[in-house]
Amino acid sequence: MTQTAKLLEVPVYNLNGEPVEKIKLPAFFASPIRVDLIRRVYLALFTSRLQPKGTDPLAGLRTTAESLGVGHGIARVARIKGGMRAARVVQAVKGRKAHPPRVDEVIHEEVNKKEKRKALLSAIAATVVKDLVLSRGHVVPDKELPIIVADDFEKISTAKELREALGKLGLWEDVERAQENTRIRAGKGKMRGRRYKKPKSLLIVVGEKQGVEKAARSMPGVDVVRASDLSVLHLAPGGVPGRLTLYTVSAVKVLEERLKDEVLYK
Repeated sequence: MTQTAKLLEVPVYNLNGEPVEKIKLPAFFASPIRVDLIRRVYLALFTSRLQPKGTDPLAGLRTTAESLGVGHGIARVARIKGGMRAARVVQAVKGRKAHPPRVDEVIHEEVNKKEKRKALLSAIAATVVKDLVLSRGHVVPDKELPIIVADDFEKISTAKELREALGKLGLWEDVERAQENTRIRAGKGKMRGRRYKKPKSLLIVVGEKQGVEKAARSMPGVDVVRASDLSVLHLAPGGVPGRLTLYTVSAVKVLEERLKDEVLYK
């Protein structure tokens, strides 16, 4: 699937949600949107953070159990010497796992550097297409996408100020959507430090972290990332492009400098 974002000259908003000037988006905001490439690179980046795991190859086999053979009127499974309890076989009580994780299993998906760069361009371009943002379930304000704000936004230091600013920009409803849809996870994950499942909401891309990251840390689904660290993991959670994204003016300049050597592709 290939979609193309239209190159736009978008307004820059102040903290009151009022347009104060216009800024022309860099050329990479018009990159073709390769959903398949974004998905592939997302999986590569996600699996690169997984910790390899496996069981001891001799787990469940350190035992004196041996089969008694035939002619005893009992199953020919290995049994602990001096008793009748079965061992060594997977179907026994306290037996070993049938198919445990293997230490030599490949859990990291490789990806070419060029594919990684092009996927980042595609994911950035997807933040401009309102249909893709809506298809992710976001509540989108009646404004042109992406939403660009003045650099004063980076200096917001309290959650109250940030909530007021997002409300005036029409973005607070999406944060409320994430709060309302936060739910308790089903299964044993509740006992393993991941009790809640939280939907992803607004992504705030800044030039430098000057306080807004602290103001946003208590808001469900809201992430703050520097433009120099921006990746497909932030822009396309789950490998699905079109996250609702807010950029500061300095963030756009940092991205333009970072991606100036990238060539648009067809």
